[in-house]
Amino acid sequence: MLRVLFILAATAVSLLPLRSQNVINAGSSGGCIPVRSVSEDSLAYKSGERFTFTIHYEWGAIDSDVGWASVSLDTVRFNGQKAFHCTVYGRTTRLYDLFFKVREDFQSWFTCDGLRPLKFTRNTFEGKYEARNAYAYMWDGADSTYIAADVFTSSNGYRTERLPLNRCTYDLPSLFYMARNLDMDKIVPDVKYPMTFAIDDDVYNVYFIFRGRETKKVKGFGTVRTMKFSAKLLSGNVFTGEEDLSVWISDDENRIPVLFEAPILVGVASGRIEECTGLKHPFTSFVKK
Repeated sequence: MLRVLFILAATAVSLLPLRSQNVINAGSSGGCIPVRSVSEDSLAYKSGERFTFTIHYEWGAIDSDVGWASVSLDTVRFNGQKAFHCTVYGRTTRLYDLFFKVREDFQSWFTCDGLRPLKFTRNTFEGKYEARNAYAYMWDGADSTYIAADVFTSSNGYRTERLPLNRCTYDLPSLFYMARNLDMDKIVPDVKYPMTFAIDDDVYNVYFIFRGRETKKVKGFGTVRTMKFSAKLLSGNVFTGEEDLSVWISDDENRIPVLFEAPILVGVASGRIEECTGLKHPFTSFVKK
């Protein structure tokens, strides 16, 4: 369930056990996200930004908060250059650990100017499923550009891969931050826009769709003017791969994911923002009472 958070935040890319064939694999053409300037001064965020989210589950008589997730962004020195470091951590509550224990830890390093990914790590535990990724992005030149990936999954064991890499390829946290800089002047409602990301031992091309603007009431947060996006989910051990994920992003300069909803194999998983601090811009999307 926590992997939905990335889809939400990255405007509809999925963080799922990618063992299905419901996506276009790396041999097919993908595309770049239509974004405005991604120089550091023009970004929708800054170092010190923090989010917390609550994960909710509904099925029959069950209607309960089952977990939480946090997202943080800081600046660091990476091989002598200034870079962002994003950490995403999520878990189920102690009660729901008894039914389906989830621990998610994603970390990504990417340049402050241009948002070029540099390094990515993943440590995932979902029930009996386990996955670990360690990526190094090799940007040496046209003939030697690739992702050096050390990968472990409980289904396939350990392996080392050399994944294809181009200027449109991201890991999920860096894609999250790239997508928050969408150029909405270039986005047309109900049109598919591609995104490309790497996870485990492959690179995937998916798409998102802008559905329009809506006013949404977010429990414990407030009523917010939002932009709604959707995407098709990938099947796996949690999600069905059949229905749309719906994501609502704040309609202001911050582009914060405030609400999402997605069907899973049994029931519906949803999430809502609880707190956001360290924003670069005033949060102007609240609807005044």
